[in-house]
Amino acid sequence: MKLTGQVALVTGAGRGIGRAIAARLARDGAAVALAARSAAELEAVAREIEQAGGRALAMPTDVRHEGAVDALARRVLGEWQRVDVLVNAAGVATFAPVTDSKLDDWDQMLAVNLRGAVLCCRAVLPAMTARRRGTIINVGSVVTGRSLAGSAAYTASKYGLLGFSRVLAEEMRPHGVRVGVLSAGATDTSLWDGMSGPPARDRMLRADQVAEAALFMAGLDPNATLEEMILLPAGGIL
Repeated sequence: MKLTGQVALVTGAGRGIGRAIAARLARDGAAVALAARSAAELEAVAREIEQAGGRALAMPTDVRHEGAVDALARRVLGEWQRVDVLVNAAGVATFAPVTDSKLDDWDQMLAVNLRGAVLCCRAVLPAMTARRRGTIINVGSVVTGRSLAGSAAYTASKYGLLGFSRVLAEEMRPHGVRVGVLSAGATDTSLWDGMSGPPARDRMLRADQVAEAALFMAGLDPNATLEEMILLPAGGIL
């Protein structure tokens, strides 16, 4: 298990892709700090990890707020003295044509999907650069490579995340910190609950498949980095 002895911090860990990634990294030996807004969901994930023999720390956090993110990083470093892997999986999405979209939805997606990832990266980078080691995985989306009508606000947040990640990868390269974007196509999670006319969910990726891709990125030997990965359902864009 390549992650034995390492510490991973996963945002959006209460459900969906974040939850699957946290569980997979824990099975590979990492101690996992779980961050999301729902304490009840985090506690459930932590129990599952611990019952399987892993180590987990549930920390309810709103990644939109700098003070909350800084407190999250301080607690992880206080408990485990290091952060080897950061996975920014916290995300929200709503879809509507530009003319019908609500500015509150734009604000929310930019705050969680982009600002939250930026804050989390900034909070852990001093510890990573001090050890000259670390892997940051920002969960992106296929909308950064495909134009999908009705996704302007979501696309803007994910394009921002991709651009930020590319710049950060260059800035961190001399410091031994790897930065990559894992862009997953349609994945069967609660994101689709209640949406009208979603693609067939049995044709979507499973969250555990996305988690395997994240593990691959995190587990690479230090002399290699995977900076952009696109994972799609076999049927392509559904």
